[in-house]
Amino acid sequence: MDAAAAAAAAAEPLLSSAVPSSDPTSQTPDSKPSMSTKTPWLAYAVASGACAAFNGVFAKLTTTELTTTWASAISTAFGLSGTNKFVEFLIRATFFTLNLAFNAIMWTLFTKALTRATSTTRVSIINTSSNFMLTALLGLLIFRESLPPLWWAGAGLLVVGNVVIGRREEEEVKGVTEDVLLGEGNEAYRDGDGDFGVDMGRTEAVLKLVDDDGGEGVK
Repeated sequence: MDAAAAAAAAAEPLLSSAVPSSDPTSQTPDSKPSMSTKTPWLAYAVASGACAAFNGVFAKLTTTELTTTWASAISTAFGLSGTNKFVEFLIRATFFTLNLAFNAIMWTLFTKALTRATSTTRVSIINTSSNFMLTALLGLLIFRESLPPLWWAGAGLLVVGNVVIGRREEEEVKGVTEDVLLGEGNEAYRDGDGDFGVDMGRTEAVLKLVDDDGGEGVK
């Protein structure tokens, strides 16, 4: 008996180290999710809209006469002729390159927002709203464009319309999911422990439909 008790006492530390602790405070930092998984879809949607606004600005600077004025000023500052075409071509090529770069970044961020959000409509709403507002601000600061009140009214109606469509879409999806969860094919049962549950039945197909409609779905 003494030998068995000694063997059990020696094995106890090994067993305790092999079984993971359920205490969240005892988890190591490596078990915590990384910042990339914590980044919300809202940040990606806003950033993609901002990149779309800068994309439009650089596209316009590639062809506008304002770039000619800037190129002339830069040439004069470096002691060159104000009509130096090489400097103007270099500046326009730079703006064109930035246009392509911001376009690629915009689509990358927009795709990340779509993969993290539960609704594609929400992502589109935030993307469109941030794009419109920043485009107006950049147009005012860079090109001295004064937008009439009618433009702001149209932009506001567009955003409101997107919000209404988004809410309607969410209500329809929620209603269909609830009907299937409570409808035929989902039978109630009690497991071995006596806990009440639901046999999902057709629910898996509906969750797959919701997942395809836009979102991460149920893992």
